[in-house]
Amino acid sequence: MESYFYTIADRLQQLLSGEEVYTAWFEGEVSNFVRFNRALVRQPGSVAHQYLNVDLIRDRHHANKTIALSGDLNVDGERLKSAIEALREKLSHVEPDPYLLYNTEVASTSHTSTQTLPESTAIVQEILAAVEKFDFVGFYADGKVARGFANSLGQRNWWEKNSFNLDWSLYSEGDKAVKANYAGFEWNSELFREKLNKCTEQLQIIQQPSRTIEPGKYRVYLAPAAMKEVLGMVCWGGFGLKSSRTKQTPLIKMREEQMRLHPAISIQENTGAGAGPNFQSQGFAKPDRVTLITEGQLSDPLVSPRSATEYGVETNGANDSEAPQALDMAAGELAASDIEKQLDTGVYINNLWYLNYSDRPAARMTGMTRFATFWVKNGQLVAPVNVMRFDESLYRMWGDFLVDLTSDREMLLSANTWDGRSTSSVRLPGAIVDEFTFTL
Repeated sequence: MESYFYTIADRLQQLLSGEEVYTAWFEGEVSNFVRFNRALVRQPGSVAHQYLNVDLIRDRHHANKTIALSGDLNVDGERLKSAIEALREKLSHVEPDPYLLYNTEVASTSHTSTQTLPESTAIVQEILAAVEKFDFVGFYADGKVARGFANSLGQRNWWEKNSFNLDWSLYSEGDKAVKANYAGFEWNSELFREKLNKCTEQLQIIQQPSRTIEPGKYRVYLAPAAMKEVLGMVCWGGFGLKSSRTKQTPLIKMREEQMRLHPAISIQENTGAGAGPNFQSQGFAKPDRVTLITEGQLSDPLVSPRSATEYGVETNGANDSEAPQALDMAAGELAASDIEKQLDTGVYINNLWYLNYSDRPAARMTGMTRFATFWVKNGQLVAPVNVMRFDESLYRMWGDFLVDLTSDREMLLSANTWDGRSTSSVRLPGAIVDEFTFTL
């Protein structure tokens, strides 16, 4: 894909006229997919695609178009020619963009991961052998994902990486299930077995009669998957410069009233250890790390090129939405083996869903428990808990009432495949929280 992308970039150069400039963003993948149901393969498949988004620029006028590449240079050459002609015509009808900014300092890079995965068929056979006795439902994807950038100034950037993502549930009956995820860049059979064994242990407990608890405040454990949902809400405008300057950030009290989270909370955009490229669609490099929260205090924002132009600051390679793509939360001191003991009596929450803000400026959010949620008594999981709704402020969950974070963290890759496999990732610990509020 890399050499073909460079050939396409050179062909684009030949199609320009006068003072025209182009930028091009490439997305490609060669992926395998398997859907499981009742511990059997129900839908295997593979996908290979290449897309190119071309932005044609003249002065401050610009327009863009996405082209599906066939891999045949003759066919794709005609598609590029047609696209440039259409964009050139469109430029005469669009207003100048006052916030247009693209990289004009040529900084070419190439990164191709040397990590390899076992054959997909071998991994699938291993999964099937391990789950044959269970009602196993899941989705597995693996393969190569690539991103590229090129412009008419001569800049060329390439990034390519192998990854896998197994998202699954073990079902008991009705709506009783234990959900888990295993994702990363190197398949580890021992780690997969550990995760599956934990699921099977929880599956035995979830088959017990469910318990309904009264609304109120409880000590809870939020597993990494539940923490991901909370952090996902924070990322909804939480870390971008634009949302901060327009006072739409849910962290406005941290920005303007110096409110702080617990000192154990430190969060980075850790592109260097993430699942995505170290450059973005206007050609700007992303630093390996951007510190977002340090010891509970809000730090640097993510700055897109458009926000950089609007507010007169330097960009740090954020995308247009200024949403994190490789979040990394620091670990705590709680050993995994001590989670139930530390929780003592309370609620063990594996998953949350349907989250939304109940008071955005106060970073207060509501949502529901999902899948395996357990009542814990004297450090032992004793019964599943029926679905509950919570309503909590981030300043309580990750502030005044945060007890500890786990020393182990989990890498979670996005399972989104709507228009290709996502390159977003998070690495998160679990958390013990006191006085967590359930409303019904």
